[in-house]
Amino acid sequence: MRTILFSLCILAFIFSGGCSKSTDGSPAELADDDLAGPISRPSSGYGADGTYAVSEIDFPNTEYPGTKVTVFYPSGITSPRPTIFYSHPYGGESKEYNRGLFEFIAKKGYVVVFVPYATNDSTIDHRYLTLWTGFTKAAADYPGIIDTRKVAFMGHSFGGGASIGLSYKAFTEKGWGKDGRFLFTMAPWYSYQITSDQLASFPANTKMITQVYDEDVYNDHRMAIDIFKNINISNAEKDYYYLKSSTVAGYKYATDHTLPNTRTAYDAYDYYGVYRLLDALIDYSFNNSAAGKNMALGNGSVEQVTMPGYNGQFMAPLEVTDNPVAKYSQDKYEFKCSSVLYNPRIAHCK
Repeated sequence: MRTILFSLCILAFIFSGGCSKSTDGSPAELADDDLAGPISRPSSGYGADGTYAVSEIDFPNTEYPGTKVTVFYPSGITSPRPTIFYSHPYGGESKEYNRGLFEFIAKKGYVVVFVPYATNDSTIDHRYLTLWTGFTKAAADYPGIIDTRKVAFMGHSFGGGASIGLSYKAFTEKGWGKDGRFLFTMAPWYSYQITSDQLASFPANTKMITQVYDEDVYNDHRMAIDIFKNINISNAEKDYYYLKSSTVAGYKYATDHTLPNTRTAYDAYDYYGVYRLLDALIDYSFNNSAAGKNMALGNGSVEQVTMPGYNGQFMAPLEVTDNPVAKYSQDKYEFKCSSVLYNPRIAHCK
């Protein structure tokens, strides 16, 4: 366990950087907004900011004393809205680390629940319990805001792995998401509290996006591939995304482990690589939108993979597949799929 805690502390230190505006290029090359780099956020369609103001509710996080659970929601709503339960990565205990994502969701008219867990917690099970307790308390205490009939679980790194078991529990034990449900995992770590039989019996009406990032050196992509291939979701209702870095007008759009975030670089990759697809997946999962499906789960459609540019230079297209294969050896990653110490699903590493 000491080894685990040491690794967690390293990641917490790495991920504690602040948000900064790019200084690459001349001022004329930068968009007139708060995004780093030359490419601005979408002005319309999926990925464009919504029109709602954002409100927040905080309440005590009983499993992690001294911290609070936060519910982000659209100001002025008079009925409960579809809700995303978000699980953060190691070191991401502050809601500020990904405020851009949380506010994007609320501005579009939906709700997101953020629960901090202790990075230096002694057990993985207690981190899961902290997330679960915060999620279920939010749903129980704020039924006028949270609509548990339309529910999604979204997470990054440790939170990406945790979202699988937590969502299965919510879907099967609580009955959440009966009118719409999806998963959105980013650079996922190992998945605990989920068996192969449970993956094989996962509610079939679930939609899913899994993302991995080319420059990630922490989480072996094989963990994401294992869950993606073995979960009971048809290929028509899930897509695996591989995101590669690009340099546009001297600014690098990086695809390291911290994407997406507002701590190291808040830029067009957040909007076009994550928010746009999330927006479309919400519309498809909760509103049965054909356009939303074509964007989020389009099996490589032009609308899905095309990325923006500036002055004739474009970001690399997204790679999308239903049959993912790991591109690098496990030696590249700190957390390998074949780790006897960490991976409860080591038998599924290929």
